[in-house]
This record gives sequence, C-alpha cells and structure tokens, in this order.
Amino acid sequence: MSDKEVNEFIEKLDAGLKLAEERMLEDKSRRGETIVIYTEEQGIQHVQVKDIPKQK
Repeated sequence: MSDKEVNEFIEKLDAGLKLAEERMLEDKSRRGETIVIYTEEQGIQHVQVKDIPKQK
C-alpha cells in the first residue's frame, strides 16, 4: 500500500468509528442507560448519556 492508500484507509476507519460511537450513544440515550467515562479530575464515573455534551 502506498502512503496515500494508507491515509485514505485510516480516514475511512476513523469516520466509521465515529459513526459507530454516535449510534451507540443515541441508542443508550433512548434506553436511559449510562456509560463509563474517565477524567483526570474526577476519575471513573458512570454518567447518563443525556448529560454528555454533544461533540462536533
């Protein structure tokens, strides 16, 4: 594979992962479920998906 092909593959993979994450969060939000997140300030937390700010 050339560098261009590798970069295109990585871009497609990133886009697919982003889409999968968005769909997972939407599904969990509809069900009222929580997800586990980690931040340096607060450590490990279980939070409602509706409480997570939308990222663009």
